[in-house]
Amino acid sequence: MIKKIGLVVVVALIAIQFIPMTKNQGQEWGNSDITTVVNTPEMIKQTLHTSCNDCHSNNTMYPWYTRVQPLGFWINHHVEDGLRHLNFTEFAKYTSKRKMHKLDEIVEMLDEHEMPLQSYTIIHKNALLTLQQSTDLIAWAKLGKQQILADSLSKIQLTP
Repeated sequence: MIKKIGLVVVVALIAIQFIPMTKNQGQEWGNSDITTVVNTPEMIKQTLHTSCNDCHSNNTMYPWYTRVQPLGFWINHHVEDGLRHLNFTEFAKYTSKRKMHKLDEIVEMLDEHEMPLQSYTIIHKNALLTLQQSTDLIAWAKLGKQQILADSLSKIQLTP
């Protein structure tokens, strides 16, 4: 009985290796990314690339082990969940209210040390944020809110 169960598990693990996985591999930066809305110094852009964009942009760098299922499906689920919450590549398409809210969430997640996820940084040590990087990202997000608010107010004043 145990041998039959083991055989079924092995066959199932082999079979799922042939199920295709849709990957998030598009343009990381483009016409609608956050840098078109919020002034983003190169240092911040590099930090976003290293620590955030695998889950929060349209371009994920998939390591070799994502080709092994079910691990690849699990990681892809994390990417899809991250994009559902915040997509830096599509940020300019958000409403002003949503942009402001997402920047508030960035500050909150960084203040509470919830991002990047520990499950991500265990393997991606380069994604760990230093205190300075975290402080810089928080300041950048707060300035971004001010930029969006100023832009929204100028549009209201220009409208008769």
